[in-house]
Amino acid sequence: VQLVESGGGSVQPGGSLRLSCSASVASFYCMGWYRQSPGKEREAVAAIDDVGSTSYANFAKGRFTISRDNSKTTVYLQMNSLEPEDTAIYYCKVDVAAVGSIRCRLSRGNYWGQGTQVTVSS
Repeated sequence: VQLVESGGGSVQPGGSLRLSCSASVASFYCMGWYRQSPGKEREAVAAIDDVGSTSYANFAKGRFTISRDNSKTTVYLQMNSLEPEDTAIYYCKVDVAAVGSIRCRLSRGNYWGQGTQVTVSS
């Protein structure tokens, strides 16, 4: 499974970005996003399982929305009200074993994309 992220960029605080992750094959497993910034540990952001159940980190609740298309080959992360603390490289992942969106969000995953940079700065 190959994953390709897109949609990152630079935005001012309070702005929005929509990240996309396209899989090379239809994925019936859970898909999610994690992020990492220099000097910080990796953070699980959000995940969606094969039946559409979602899970979010506390910092993402109310601001980020994860979704996937009906073909299950693409997962999106809509990020609103962005803050400088959201600056990081965002990675897409697929987990072929995790059951449920919470386990999916917290798992390391089996396949990962190359990452897309998100910078929030005034």
